[in-house]
Amino acid sequence: MQLLIDIGLVVLGYLIGSIPSGLIIVKLKTGKDIRQVESGRTGGTNAMRAAGFWAGLLTAFSDILKGIVAVWLAQWLSPANHWVHILAPIAAILGHNYSLYLPDFDENGRFKRFRGGAGGAPALGGAIGLWAPSVLIILPLGALVFFSLGYASVTTLSVAFFAIIVMAVRLAVGAPGAYWTDVVYGVVAGALLTVALLPNIKKLLSGTERVVNISLHGRIKARKELQRDAEEALDDVE
Repeated sequence: MQLLIDIGLVVLGYLIGSIPSGLIIVKLKTGKDIRQVESGRTGGTNAMRAAGFWAGLLTAFSDILKGIVAVWLAQWLSPANHWVHILAPIAAILGHNYSLYLPDFDENGRFKRFRGGAGGAPALGGAIGLWAPSVLIILPLGALVFFSLGYASVTTLSVAFFAIIVMAVRLAVGAPGAYWTDVVYGVVAGALLTVALLPNIKKLLSGTERVVNISLHGRIKARKELQRDAEEALDDVE
């Protein structure tokens, strides 16, 4: 019976993760389909592009909550099985990235793939569910990466990286409630995020990845572009 409950918790994690928060929020606020905006992903960054800062923030919070709820349900209904505690949020990340509710079809009506986000927010939620104080470490560090480098993709990947570090340090110092499976969670989450962000990683390597304007990097880049445009304009006059 408990095995069926455990399997059900993992499936439920996927279904919770599949809820397209960004699609719903952007649709309610603007009437737009977020899948038709910029990257086409349903996460907080693209929701911000489609409907503004608050829509992006609400989407990110909703997506974080998906990971938290998946862990808490697993801990509540299967308190002794730590594998289920990490598999449920991993399933939530999969659901977020490949949502059952967002099938994509080609021009002939044939199924191509499931749409979704990149997984950073539910990955953070899973880490919070496993150890709540991790939010006080991962979130500020992630914000530092975002507002300095300005790459949403790098910020997303950093969530898993910081989660691995946090969980590994807790395990190394013998912190109460620390399990090696939590480190496994961070590693698997990082792998899933990397797969989802392969197109962005290619752009990063080629120097064509989009930089967020509000970041330090974005401001410096914009200033250099203005300076270059001004110099080119002067050259044309001369």
